[in-house]
Amino acid sequence: MIPDVITDVSLSPASEAISQLIEAIWETVVAANEVLVEKDSFKELKGYLERILPILKELNSKSITHSESLDNAIDILNREVKGAKQLTLECCKRNKVYLLMNCRSIAKRLENTTRDISCALGLIPLSSLDLSLGLVEEISKLCDNMNNAEFKTAVAGEQILEKIESGMQERNVNRSYANNLLVLIAEAVGIPAERSVLKKEFDEFKSEMENAQLRKDQAEAIQMDQIIGLLERADAVSSPQEKEIKYFTKRNSLGSLPLEPLQSFYCPITRDVMVDPVETSSGQTFEREAIEKWFADGNSMCPLTMIPLDTSVLRPNKTLRQSIEEWKDRNTMITIASMRQKLVNEGEDGVLHCLDQLQDLCAQRDIHRDWVVLENYIPVLIDLLGQNRDIRNRVLVILRLLVEDSDDAKDRTSKVDKGIESIVRSLGRRVTEGKLAVALLLELSKSDLIRDQIGKVQGCIFLLVTMSGSDDGQAAGDALKLLDNLAFSEENVVQMAKANYFKYLLQRLDSGPEDVKMMMATTLAEMELTEHSKLTLVESGVLKTLLPLVSHSYLQMKKIAVKALYNLSTVPSNGQKMIREGTVALLVYILQHHTSSSELHEQVAATILHLAMSTMSPETGRTSVSLFESDEDISKLFSLITFRGSNVQQSILRAFHAVCQSPFSKDIKIKLTQGHAVQVLVQFCELDNLEIRPSLVKLLFCLTENNDSNIEEHVRHTTIETLLKIVSTSSDEAEVASAMGIISNLPDTVQISKWLLDVEATPIISRTLHDARHNGPHENQLVENAVGAVRRLSIPSNQELQMRAAKAGLISLLVKFLQVGTILTKRHAAISLAQFSEKSFQLSRQIPRSRGFLCFSPPPETGCPVHRGICTVESSFCLVEANALEPLVSLLADTDLEAREASLDALLTLIAGPELLGGIKILAEAKAIRPIIKLLSSPSAQLQEKALTALEKIFRFADFRQKYGTSAQMPLVDITQRGSGSMKSLAARTLAHMDLLHNQSSYF
Repeated sequence: MIPDVITDVSLSPASEAISQLIEAIWETVVAANEVLVEKDSFKELKGYLERILPILKELNSKSITHSESLDNAIDILNREVKGAKQLTLECCKRNKVYLLMNCRSIAKRLENTTRDISCALGLIPLSSLDLSLGLVEEISKLCDNMNNAEFKTAVAGEQILEKIESGMQERNVNRSYANNLLVLIAEAVGIPAERSVLKKEFDEFKSEMENAQLRKDQAEAIQMDQIIGLLERADAVSSPQEKEIKYFTKRNSLGSLPLEPLQSFYCPITRDVMVDPVETSSGQTFEREAIEKWFADGNSMCPLTMIPLDTSVLRPNKTLRQSIEEWKDRNTMITIASMRQKLVNEGEDGVLHCLDQLQDLCAQRDIHRDWVVLENYIPVLIDLLGQNRDIRNRVLVILRLLVEDSDDAKDRTSKVDKGIESIVRSLGRRVTEGKLAVALLLELSKSDLIRDQIGKVQGCIFLLVTMSGSDDGQAAGDALKLLDNLAFSEENVVQMAKANYFKYLLQRLDSGPEDVKMMMATTLAEMELTEHSKLTLVESGVLKTLLPLVSHSYLQMKKIAVKALYNLSTVPSNGQKMIREGTVALLVYILQHHTSSSELHEQVAATILHLAMSTMSPETGRTSVSLFESDEDISKLFSLITFRGSNVQQSILRAFHAVCQSPFSKDIKIKLTQGHAVQVLVQFCELDNLEIRPSLVKLLFCLTENNDSNIEEHVRHTTIETLLKIVSTSSDEAEVASAMGIISNLPDTVQISKWLLDVEATPIISRTLHDARHNGPHENQLVENAVGAVRRLSIPSNQELQMRAAKAGLISLLVKFLQVGTILTKRHAAISLAQFSEKSFQLSRQIPRSRGFLCFSPPPETGCPVHRGICTVESSFCLVEANALEPLVSLLADTDLEAREASLDALLTLIAGPELLGGIKILAEAKAIRPIIKLLSSPSAQLQEKALTALEKIFRFADFRQKYGTSAQMPLVDITQRGSGSMKSLAARTLAHMDLLHNQSSYF
């Protein structure tokens, strides 16, 4: 939405240009919120532009005399802002990877644009314009800020570009490097690191490059081609089918015989084919290492020509190096293609020789491994696992090399008939073979599909459990990690339990030497266990073993034990068992007395959070457990909110928020509010620490929900300012809803209403209600709390605040929410409408009397039937004009007693003034009287009494007694017999109006 600007056709050229400029700036500001890269830099630009807007608005509000210098300045400013807008829109629409690759140039363009805008702003002839001194100073300050602005590439983008540059310099960068680089790019641009998403993004990136070439932007195209060449080595950017087609197209064009190296490939010094050829000042080329050694030995003459050389000049011969690499690749490709058949046809010695050669090739480069996979070696290799031990060992090593970081190789392995079974069989053989097999299976288990296959192989888990007790630390560690990976399914966990895996773990953890304890504790800490396996461990008694380790004198053991507890505590029933075992007091003690490790503190606090969350889900059939054994425990933990480290503070705050929603919430809230919790939370909120502020606000809202938190003692003008700032600026819906809830829970005091008026609360609350997201996860709570906050704007004691709220359209919104809101929203809306309506009789404008001859006078204005004057929603808050009667009457039949009462209170304001009959007629027309009669039978005595009050007034008039008296008779009689003293008297008075009771009755 574009802000209001002056668009009258009579404006001067400068005013028209300023209006266009304001529009362009606003569009740029809006677009800056949607950019895909360099968000902090665009946020800074947005801040500068927003500071320009008030300046332009003041210029536009004045009668500006036509000035050529002003026109020129505005034209230049317009041109520069359009440039900024174009750059911003580009960074909203173009491919994310392309933008990331250009993040340095984007940051530079932003810096130049900002400085150009500063220069244009400085051209405005301030001395000839009637501007305030404050505005002139602001322009000068803004120009200085913009002119000195420095925009730096985001850290993540800079690191990625450095890795790309390094990768392009090292021509033999492997697939793993490219895969990791692609993951970093995905994180930086905010996309999932999933193969399909990455490929789609990469394809769009390549399309951008084609467009760049069409635009003949050659410099950019060359650079991006190099980047594409680097990233194409990653698995995600090419499908296995695409790789296969590309490989065989090239391989089939090479012939079947290797070629001898050209003479120019040999180093004249070493007589070997060169790897890194460099050219000397004489024009001769040598292997870098060889010529550098020649110089280091004191030689300064060319080894071939014996002419003097400049020893500081060695130029890489890139063309020759590329030719050598292409020759090597060609021969290697042919060699790999020819060896496969030998593995099938040769005897044992020939097979071993081929395997050694193949292993060397696979170890050299990952591209060789790709070629081996594409030549379909994997089925052949797995078949060789039926041969002798030496062959099996070599095959396991090669397979491990092939499947590492290769989804395609893993997939091909999984499809070989009984391939996984053949590998698992090696687990039960000699130590070396078992070690190689478990390393291979561990790598294969990174694939979900293969992990499932491994777990289903009969005897596999038993073999792994046995191996986890091996004296070989590497083999035991790999076995433990593989068991961890296999623990993803309930079936596998059952098999582990049958193999006594968990019992074995606990025995080693309980009675083993320190290094074994450390290893087993580390396993528990690092394992990504399923819920079932975590339950099994706790039921097996792991807590009795772990909890003493938490008090271990060795810090590293303490850390690992806490991490293991954290891992187990994610299951609510485990959390409750841990609480019963006294874990909380132990963890709080660590936070209080161990000050040396922030990492330990964070893990401890996160574990406490898990335990707190477990109290929200009581175990079926068991008594709920409280996180705290005593009030002192509550005070101890809350005092640690001042603990340094926002992660610790965050966890503690969230833990208290969780327990305040547990079955023990009432007692815990009372303890917190009786102490200094509210005061501390209010003070922390005002510090505006963005990392912990959302948790602070949510907990404070939780404590103020029942209005018994003595918050009024601690709220200040600045507190309300902070809460409104959160509502206006936070992107966390839950935080916004909670901040609005705190405002809703503020007491109805004159001081609070004055502060709300001072800090311009009305437009913020109004905007929140207008902009509340539909179907958002916190939308209902946000609307409930915002409508509750309107109650603070509608208190009758502050008429100016009421007027502002009405002018902001809040009364119409309240009527809307009476019909579509939650029951709490409806209740809040009805209360606010009742408060507005209290003043309507006073604010209704008197109908002017006719003057002059009646026959020439205009027809008199029609007055409000209730208030007998001229009413509008904005001026007198009239419920009739607001069309509020129908939804209020509907609310009288709601199941929620408080909502009924709030609705009745609002309707009763119509018969609270001197013009009683008009209000009663309106209630009758709105069909409100029968629902009011039904409230006489309400279980709420307070609601009954208010209904009686209304009916006593209504039945003063014969027409209404005659129409409604019969249906009210029995409930009234019942109240005279069973009701309280005051209600008996009121019911009797009403019956007397109906001539059913004598005025002298003892009921009065």
